[in-house]
Amino acid sequence: MKQKASAVLMAALSMGWSLPSAADSTLARCEIYPKGSDKIQTMVPCTFGQRQGYITITREDGVTYDLSPVGDRPGNFRDQDGNAVYRQSGLGEAGLIFRFPTESVFVYWDSAESEGASAENATAPFATKYEGGEYDATTLLRCKAKGAATFSQCPAGILRMENGKASIVIQSPPGQQFTVNFMTDYVNATVGEVSAELNGDLWTVTRDNGEVYEVPLAAIEGG
Repeated sequence: MKQKASAVLMAALSMGWSLPSAADSTLARCEIYPKGSDKIQTMVPCTFGQRQGYITITREDGVTYDLSPVGDRPGNFRDQDGNAVYRQSGLGEAGLIFRFPTESVFVYWDSAESEGASAENATAPFATKYEGGEYDATTLLRCKAKGAATFSQCPAGILRMENGKASIVIQSPPGQQFTVNFMTDYVNATVGEVSAELNGDLWTVTRDNGEVYEVPLAAIEGG
């Protein structure tokens, strides 16, 4: 799609979600979960495009989703095969979730243009059980080193528990691995002290060494 600064962006904002830039298409990262599973099936670079309410998600592996809006209620679509698709929250400003009949597609705005996103395993050194690793899911988190002006991306492995709890192992910008535990009544870490604040669907975790990490609620709770 041709990129353009558009009134489409304003329409998107009015519906409660937004693209990360003033364009009607953007590079993104797609995580695919089988329906009802919190274990990631695949992660692939993708392109997200929207125009006049219509959405196209094109995955680098050749899969394309064409979504047409249904009715007046935001978030209801039909795909190219006529199946009902629902857009849901859960990633905060980090992206969007689309629920298909047989799978869930998590669209993240980050990492599409990064070297890591095009690698065979963008979240190395972490790998899912599906890939022969030990984690229920892996992801790339927005992270910021102490004193950094902008966010970068940090790989993470997710070990999920019942009742929306999880332990997330993160590789920091300097390359150190540590674990953040998201429990029912508290959040703590295996190194130093952390403060954690939940705003909508996004946890912001700040270490006592000044590093900052953004963890979408959906990363903890799964697909």
